[in-house]
Amino acid sequence: MSMYVLWQLVWQGTAPFNENVYTFFQVGNYSAHVGFMVDKLTAMMMVVVTFVSLLVHVYTIGYMAEDPGYQRFFSYISLFTFSMLMLVMGNNFLQLFFGWEAVGLVSYLLIGFWFKRPTAIFANMKAFLVNRVGDFGFLLGIAAVLYWFGSLDYATVFAAADEKIGGGQVVQIIPGMEWSVATLICICLFIGAMGKSAQVPLHVWLPDSMEGPTPISALIHAATMVTAGIFMVARMSPLFELSEMALAFILFIGATTAFFTGLIGMVQNDIKRVVAYSTLSQLGYMTVALGVSAYSAAVFHLMTHAFFKALLFLAAGSVIIGMHHEQDMRKMGGLRKYMPITFWTSVIGTLALIGTPFFSGFYSKDTIIEAAKHGGATMGWVGTYAYWAVLLGAFVTSFYSFRLLYMTYFGEERFRHATHDDHGHGHDDHHAHDAHHDDHGHHGAHEPHESPWVVTLPLILLSIPSILVGYFTVGPMLFGTDWTGHHEAAPFFLGAIDVSAARDSVMMVKDALWHGPAAFALHGFIAPAFWLVVAGFALATVMYWWKPHLPAKVAHALRLPIRILENKYGMDDLWIKGFAGGGLLLGRASREVDTKLIDGVAVNGSAGVVALVADVIRKLQTGRLYNYAFAMILGLIVLLAVLIRHWT
Repeated sequence: MSMYVLWQLVWQGTAPFNENVYTFFQVGNYSAHVGFMVDKLTAMMMVVVTFVSLLVHVYTIGYMAEDPGYQRFFSYISLFTFSMLMLVMGNNFLQLFFGWEAVGLVSYLLIGFWFKRPTAIFANMKAFLVNRVGDFGFLLGIAAVLYWFGSLDYATVFAAADEKIGGGQVVQIIPGMEWSVATLICICLFIGAMGKSAQVPLHVWLPDSMEGPTPISALIHAATMVTAGIFMVARMSPLFELSEMALAFILFIGATTAFFTGLIGMVQNDIKRVVAYSTLSQLGYMTVALGVSAYSAAVFHLMTHAFFKALLFLAAGSVIIGMHHEQDMRKMGGLRKYMPITFWTSVIGTLALIGTPFFSGFYSKDTIIEAAKHGGATMGWVGTYAYWAVLLGAFVTSFYSFRLLYMTYFGEERFRHATHDDHGHGHDDHHAHDAHHDDHGHHGAHEPHESPWVVTLPLILLSIPSILVGYFTVGPMLFGTDWTGHHEAAPFFLGAIDVSAARDSVMMVKDALWHGPAAFALHGFIAPAFWLVVAGFALATVMYWWKPHLPAKVAHALRLPIRILENKYGMDDLWIKGFAGGGLLLGRASREVDTKLIDGVAVNGSAGVVALVADVIRKLQTGRLYNYAFAMILGLIVLLAVLIRHWT
């Protein structure tokens, strides 16, 4: 149905749909609606979400076959797909927020799917809380939109954007400090995207989310949920175009994420975590594209990346099945002869990821690098920094991708040396797949085996768009030509993405380089990004294939930087020990103040003073006549003594 909708919009020329279905509530002059906006941007997202989701559902039939939570798992991933569709199809901020929170909730349920494992519970709580930080900013942005526009409807807000916030309107949040309203709204909305799309420093939840079953890693953390932030900023392009400051902020955050999280992927040994850090890095690329106003390039990379990253995650899951639930790449090796389908689909996914010319990843990734070069030229040091970050990121991506391939599929069969006890079960997925052993028989305790067709079929189906989708769609979606690149056509995202002509870095790339997909790919062979990819490939080949003893020597020589990378720059410590630990310390200090100072001194102390005074007075005022008579006689004697002394 999603493909039919896309076909109607693209080939039949059907007008976009934007209508409210019913009124959710009405307060005074403001009414909130449940409504749908389906234009080409929505339709493209719907096809990506439903296609990847369908294949993940099929894959899950085999992957979770023997898991006791089989039905629960399917109910969650169906709810997730529904939530994501509501997010991309909504025509107002309220429905966007509903979908936004719903995918967050289902993500929480799925990361902690195996709820008896402490690591899974910690990971899903971490994801939920870090996203709360981002969502707080997002909610403030939506509140600011409602305050300034009096409406949450996209069409109304975008139509009035220039008039309401485009004239340099300012607001004083702190007395004496003026903020541009457009910048304030855009940065608040983008903070939401930083949480959902895992941008530094709110990226720490995504690698830990690998604690969930592998189909979830593919569905949520590669193809759909994490791209919600990218989609949202592209959808809000009429607002973001009004604030250069917000775009520079986005560019800086994206460039930092693209390069520095990729570096962490170079030292990971868990097969799924390498792919997770790769996802972080690629989300950084998309964010860089947003920062240079190349919104169409960002969502184009979102689309191509969804296919090849879902492929890589599902291939990693297939390896985990074949290895009897082992995830440590140091205990793999030589798997290509045991798992040929998984191996070849992994190679296709890897070639797409590193941006090999003619593969789909090349068209989206190289367009972003070129857009950063052209669009960043007008943005000062931030633009220069972003260009070098995405360019050097090509080397980093190539290195960790081929490192994964070599450690997993080539070289010595290291799994033969592992006894069952030191096998360790990896970190993940280790109680889900016992059925597969029966399917394939045991060829020895740790003999790997190819996964069943229900797992390999989705891999094959995902590898097709990973190769072809870029070549046939780059012209129409980015450069306003037909798929051959020779005939002008209406811009694909016309009306869905709004870019000021002066900042349109995709058009700058078109003017400089675009002569059709084949010529663009051939030019890619002489671009600096390609040579950096080759350098990454060469280094990985030497270290992990030709001279496998080299990594140990390099690790010894570069102890300090590797320790920093393994420690993830201390970002986990900052959040867990810094913010969370600081909150606990503050709570404990508050409790001490409350119990010892307020309760102990002020409340109990004043009560103690009253009790002491009462105790003393009680001893004086006994109520017995002879006590009073004795006191009076004693007093009289003392008085007489004083008088006699005074008079004499």
